[in-house]
Amino acid sequence: MQELMIQLMGQFGYIGVFLLIAIENIFPPIPSEVVLLFGGFMTTYTELNIVGMVIASTLGSLLGAIVLYYIGRILNKERLKKIVSGKIGKVLRIKNEDIDKADHWFDTKGNKTVFFCRFIPIVRSLISIPAGMSQMPMGKFLLYTTSGSVIWNTVLVVAGNLVGEKWEDILQIFSDYSHITLVVLIIIFIIGVVWFYRSKSKKVKAKKNDMQE
Repeated sequence: MQELMIQLMGQFGYIGVFLLIAIENIFPPIPSEVVLLFGGFMTTYTELNIVGMVIASTLGSLLGAIVLYYIGRILNKERLKKIVSGKIGKVLRIKNEDIDKADHWFDTKGNKTVFFCRFIPIVRSLISIPAGMSQMPMGKFLLYTTSGSVIWNTVLVVAGNLVGEKWEDILQIFSDYSHITLVVLIIIFIIGVVWFYRSKSKKVKAKKNDMQE
């Protein structure tokens, strides 16, 4: 995979970077770190430059984010409610109220979430889906997506430029960061699920006690 990505970048330059980053945003398992760090290294021995790399990668990030945003628009809140109203909702113990609360939370915290999630592996891509589901205004979505993507892309491209041929050493550092972040996210997710079901159980018990009284 890594060798293929490098070959595409070597052959197509900015266009290759643009396409690879766009694909990475839609399919998170593809490592953007390889593209950006090697892209930075390429600026040391080709006519490609840092500014061009950042622009190409940011445009790719935007394209991928927009695709996922519209997937979120298709999987909107009303459709989720219909799904939750069926057997799936009963099994997961999720009600329409929970979807409304999640939607309200994203309406109030969505701007910061979209921005800061651009620095978190995997999440930086997937965050576009709930943004679309909550119908976050496209102008705001593009603003915060672009801002976060520019910072992330610039850091990695410049790092690749500075270390040159040793870019793979830096890649290992970012890979470790990605793995640690993924483990932390899994732990947070598990804690969140446990907390969610415990709170739901407490509410059910409280209602039963009220009915008995």
